[in-house]
Amino acid sequence: MKGRWRYTRLPSQVDDALSAEEGEKEEEETAPAPAPVSAPAPEDPVGPQLAEASHVLGASEIRQLSLHLPPRITGHPWSLAFCTSRDGFSLRSLYRQMEGHSGPVLLVLRDQDGQMFGAFSSSAIRLSKSFYGTGETFLFSFSPQLKVFKWTGSNSFFVKGDLDSLMMGSGSGQFGLWLDGDLYHGGSHPCATFNNEVLARQEQFCIKELEAWVLS
Repeated sequence: MKGRWRYTRLPSQVDDALSAEEGEKEEEETAPAPAPVSAPAPEDPVGPQLAEASHVLGASEIRQLSLHLPPRITGHPWSLAFCTSRDGFSLRSLYRQMEGHSGPVLLVLRDQDGQMFGAFSSSAIRLSKSFYGTGETFLFSFSPQLKVFKWTGSNSFFVKGDLDSLMMGSGSGQFGLWLDGDLYHGGSHPCATFNNEVLARQEQFCIKELEAWVLS
C-alpha cells in the first residue's frame, strides 16, 4: 500500500515540474504582457538622465520606457542626436546625425493626433541594403498606457533604412513602423516581427515631432 502511494505521488510531482517548466517557456516565448509595465516601477524611481529635455516624452513616459530597455543600458545617459524641431524634417539629416554613433537608439515621435509611439533599435539608425539589428529591438506605443511589443522570434526584420524610407519590423508586406524620406508621413501595421498592434490611432499618420536618442 505504501509503495503504491509513493508510486502515485512521484509522477504527480514530475507532472507539476514539467507543467511549471512549460509555463516558464510560454512566458519567455509569448509577446510581452502588460503587467511588467507597472510592476517593476519601484526598482527605478528616478529614471535615466537626459542631456536635454524631450519635446515628445514627459518624465513619466521616460521612466516607464526605461524599465523595458536592456540591462546593459541601465544607468547610461540619453543624448539627443536628432530632433525635427532642431534638425528639420529629413531622413537624410537623421542619417547624418547618426554618423559616429554605434550605440542603441530610442526613436520617439508624436503624430497629428498627439499619439506618442516609436521604437528601440539595438544599434544606430543607418543606411542599409538589408535589415539589421538584434532581438533587443522593440516597438512601443502610449495609448495612453504604455504597450511594448518585443521580438517574437518569427523573423529578423528589425530595421532597414534607405533614402526614401525607414522601416522597423516586417511580415507579409507590412511594416510595424515606417517613415518616409521627409519624416512627415508614416504608417504602422501589425507585423510578424513584433506581433504589434497599430501604434498610432490610424494606420497612416503625419509626424509632428520626432526625436532620436542615443543611449550610450
